[in-house]
Amino acid sequence: MADKNEIIAQHLKNFASLTDQDITQSQPFWKPRKIKKGDFFNMQSMVCNDLGLVVKGIFRIYYRDPKTEKDVNLFFFSENQFVVSFRSFISRNPCWYFIEAMEDSEIVFISYQDLNDLYERNPNWAKFGRLLAELFFAYAQTRTEEFMFFSHEERYLRLLEEHPNIIERIPAYHISSFLGITNPSLSRIRKRIKK
Repeated sequence: MADKNEIIAQHLKNFASLTDQDITQSQPFWKPRKIKKGDFFNMQSMVCNDLGLVVKGIFRIYYRDPKTEKDVNLFFFSENQFVVSFRSFISRNPCWYFIEAMEDSEIVFISYQDLNDLYERNPNWAKFGRLLAELFFAYAQTRTEEFMFFSHEERYLRLLEEHPNIIERIPAYHISSFLGITNPSLSRIRKRIKK
């Protein structure tokens, strides 16, 4: 794994303008973790105890529809994004979703307890907490609005913007599930865009 301290420092500076001193204070709490393809960052019905930062890899958040037994993909997280089931993380209630690695992945993570200790002790870290909450609120609202206001094709283009190379890295049926369309519809969209 690349130097975890450098990766964390760079991302935290970009995300929340934390100082070197703020970051040094947090270093002991961040731990590296490798997650193999098909393994889980968090399971349904378990409380999400950690906030991860994706160093390498792609994760999907999904739920299994009890009626159809099909998986429905809700979000993807790739390099330099935080990965967490945020509602579960802050409410300490069980998660409604699975978070699964879609390829061999590496993260650094911090526990809920350690992050909250930082919030209590340092106003810059408290600001980080607010920005994190705003980020996940924006993710959730954007996802809802995309289904209301954007065509399948527009949603597909937005996905490519947020996760470049995702098409080469994960099977098409996962993308169809995320967009709420069938595989043949996705093929038609991709052909149209290539033209």
